[in-house]
Amino acid sequence: MKPKNTICLWFDKDAHDAARFYAETFPNSKVTAVHEAPSDYPSGKAGDVITVEFTVLGIPCIGLNGGPHFKHSEAFSFQIATDDQAETDRYWNAIVENGGQESACGWCKDRWGLSWQITPRVLTDAMAAGGAEAKRAFEAMMTMRKIDVAAIEAARRG
Repeated sequence: MKPKNTICLWFDKDAHDAARFYAETFPNSKVTAVHEAPSDYPSGKAGDVITVEFTVLGIPCIGLNGGPHFKHSEAFSFQIATDDQAETDRYWNAIVENGGQESACGWCKDRWGLSWQITPRVLTDAMAAGGAEAKRAFEAMMTMRKIDVAAIEAARRG
């Protein structure tokens, strides 16, 4: 059964490559369908992959190969909650070492320009606690690229 709401992500021409990468990187993720264009279109020809249906951690998505007209921006990102440093490192390194780039405060971009927030639960728990604990964790996070779980835990303790 198709979901009523699906995230559509615009790619130049690499939606299938991106979907395969996400399926290999994240659990509960898979490519579910690949559709070819039935005729020529402005940025491609009949037989080119036009859409790819996939899931990322169970979230339904469609990758649209629409050409170079629109680019990804930080206005949309996937936020991935991690349980420990090993899981944080695994996802961060998979994205960055596959042609992506680091940003700040747990954000990175994949090689297709899509933004990801690799966010340990210890950080979101600290922010939810509020007060001085949240302030210390927030100030520690502001100095980081990839989130350092031990440093956040130390900041929470004061």
